[in-house]
Amino acid sequence: MAAYWDNRRYYSLDHYLKQTYGEKMYKISLDAGMTCPNRDGTIGDRGCIFCSAGGSGDFAADRRLSITEQIRMGKEQASKKYSGNSYIAYFQAYTNTYAPVFHLRRIFTEALQHPDIRILDIATRPDCLGADVLELLEELNKIKPVWVELGLQTIHPETAGFIRRGYDLSVFEQAVSNLRAISLPVIVHTILGLPGEGTKYLLATVAYLNALDIQGVKFQLLHILKHTDLADYYRDHPFALPNMEEYYEMLGQALCALRPDITVHRITGDGPRSLLIAPLWTGHKRRVLNGLHAYLKEHDIWQGKNYREES
Repeated sequence: MAAYWDNRRYYSLDHYLKQTYGEKMYKISLDAGMTCPNRDGTIGDRGCIFCSAGGSGDFAADRRLSITEQIRMGKEQASKKYSGNSYIAYFQAYTNTYAPVFHLRRIFTEALQHPDIRILDIATRPDCLGADVLELLEELNKIKPVWVELGLQTIHPETAGFIRRGYDLSVFEQAVSNLRAISLPVIVHTILGLPGEGTKYLLATVAYLNALDIQGVKFQLLHILKHTDLADYYRDHPFALPNMEEYYEMLGQALCALRPDITVHRITGDGPRSLLIAPLWTGHKRRVLNGLHAYLKEHDIWQGKNYREES
């Protein structure tokens, strides 16, 4: 199985892209000037507890620029480490279907019309996918592939309440069902290391996702960033965060339990160093990834190993 995944122990996004489109692509993070129902008073006014002022789009371009200009700048930045000409337009910051459909049509079409954009990748909340939005996404998917990323983070109600997620699992399940009904791939965000959640909780979330018709997952270690409510909580109520080795162990167990056909879009994450409070070791992304790949090989871990045994 490792050889099938380009000698990695999991079904990586790079492998999926090469297998499906014949080449690697580079993601350009875009900011469409959105807000979020968890910020504008509809559900709440402070956002999720871990969310930065940039709405989890801290690496995106300036929202005052046009989408076309943001893509140009993203390509220019990518040229330092990417020599290809195929890109994914990643609408990352805030909730990217939380706007009138005429506005969504304009910004998404602008991205799709760029000749170097091959895929439209939209991060949003499952409670912001009304019938009119779904109709638009289905229409756009006929032009170029459209992916939808949903921020689940955890299946556990107490933790979901603590992080102020603002919706129930039934809402998430309905969103997945609606997106799959129009043949859109669903990518789910999960967070490792949430307060009170050890490996047992993570494996329960993975088992839940295995039973759903999803196509991708992102594993993200909890980052504590400056100017967030989580930073204030961490200062007043310090809690343990995994060290690098503990993270590898948690992630290894999650990969072993994960359905082998689910593409792993992210295996770690790196918050902006200027904002990162903890864990500081995540700021060295290349070292973290190299260490992870060595750990998976050393411990004979591969995606789906235990899932197949339990099926």
